[in-house]
Amino acid sequence: MANKTKLILAEDEPALGQIIKESLETRNFEVILCEDGEKALKKYKEVTPEILVLDVMMPKKDGFTLAKEIREIDDTIPIIFLTAKSQTQDVVEGFTIGGNDYLKKPFSMEELIVRINNLLNRTKEQKQSEILQFGDFTFNFPKQILQYKTEEKVQLTHREAHLLFHLIKNKNQVLDRSLILNKLWGNDDFFNARSMDVFITKLRKKLKKDSDIEIINVRGFGYKLIC
Repeated sequence: MANKTKLILAEDEPALGQIIKESLETRNFEVILCEDGEKALKKYKEVTPEILVLDVMMPKKDGFTLAKEIREIDDTIPIIFLTAKSQTQDVVEGFTIGGNDYLKKPFSMEELIVRINNLLNRTKEQKQSEILQFGDFTFNFPKQILQYKTEEKVQLTHREAHLLFHLIKNKNQVLDRSLILNKLWGNDDFFNARSMDVFITKLRKKLKKDSDIEIINVRGFGYKLIC
């Protein structure tokens, strides 16, 4: 049997939540149902889902706030919003925050399933293209694995992987310090800046096998990956 796709569903209407959960479970999904945004965020950090389906209007933490917080630590997981709202500005806000799709209630289960599968397929294609080569290193960003030539693979932490990804994508260019701090740490205060310096030091140690690769500090601006 194929592995089930892990999905977090945040929906505060018990009857609707159960219907969606049961329908998805017949389509080879493992569904974690949460009745509010706070529980959904907690579960997200615990189970590493492959996709999120979030109701917009929820107690404790609404879907937009939840998505915004998740996007600060994960900019790749697909997010679908479910909402009774129909105003254009609400749709725009959902996409601006980082939503990938937006489904207005009432909706058919078939439509939801099609949209979920389309997003998963698109994400899979993107991840397959994110095996990055730089110098004598191969970096598998989705799996957070760094390998030098044919030597043993090194598992990176989530933050190490995302920092390295942005350095590679901007190689031989300055990576703005404030921008990356806000993106990966949530803000660019002094303590987060010191934390990023520590992660840069860790990456330098992991990359030192290739003498043609260097991460330099561009004082007052940020970092540059020389390759």
